[in-house]
Amino acid sequence: MISEQAEAQLLEEERRLIERAQAGDRDAIRPLFERFAEPLYSGVILPRLGDAATAEDVLKDTFLTAIEKIGQFRWQGRTVYVWLRQIATNKVIDVHRRTARAGRLAHALAEELETTTVPTTSADVALISAEESRINRGRIATAMEALSPRYREAIRLRLIEEQPREACAAAMKVSLGNFDVLLFRAVRAFRKSFGDPMGAEGEDSA
Repeated sequence: MISEQAEAQLLEEERRLIERAQAGDRDAIRPLFERFAEPLYSGVILPRLGDAATAEDVLKDTFLTAIEKIGQFRWQGRTVYVWLRQIATNKVIDVHRRTARAGRLAHALAEELETTTVPTTSADVALISAEESRINRGRIATAMEALSPRYREAIRLRLIEEQPREACAAAMKVSLGNFDVLLFRAVRAFRKSFGDPMGAEGEDSA
């Protein structure tokens, strides 16, 4: 485990490199890319795409965007991985938006499953990356199969086909309020089946 002193030194090194990059030395950011390329690729991008070639393109695009926008970055005393991870996540969502229905489902569920945990140190980066590396597209299909037909239908209508809430409620022959509750429970059940601890609390039937 990294000591607090070593952690502080790594953060200070990040701060200095970013400062140099913002002053015009774009090569200064290269050591940070080398440090975070693997956790971004294996922990954030590849598990959400499932295709190595596409994941590599997204990683490159992430770094290009980071270089272009480095002037907008504001140091807040925590690892720059937080910022890079958000850029990578946005790039993954863009890829899904360009695909057909399977991509729309992955994008919708990715938004529902977005973690609220924010890493503050490189040790946190390693832990979060290890967890994220477990995620893959096959788990989405498996989790969907584990749901009741009614829950699957609610997710299909609203998140896959992106129908208006009113149309979804009419198709399922329930009131708009009841459909909202049904979709909430369906997503929670999906989370539980998927392995998200946020979905494991107080599961109800509908």
